[in-house]
Amino acid sequence: MIKFFKSVGHEMKLVHWPSLKENHRDTSIVIISSILFGAFLGLIDFLLNLATQKFL
Repeated sequence: MIKFFKSVGHEMKLVHWPSLKENHRDTSIVIISSILFGAFLGLIDFLLNLATQKFL
């Protein structure tokens, strides 16, 4: 068990952790993409709802 934790500690030192600036950039991209995708899906839903109400 001790060998496992030593191995994990060694591997964690080899990991390249993103900087704070990279983290902020990536988080901003995810938030903006989510908002745009949600707006797109909302527009599609609205248009399909209008079309459904017209024909039914």
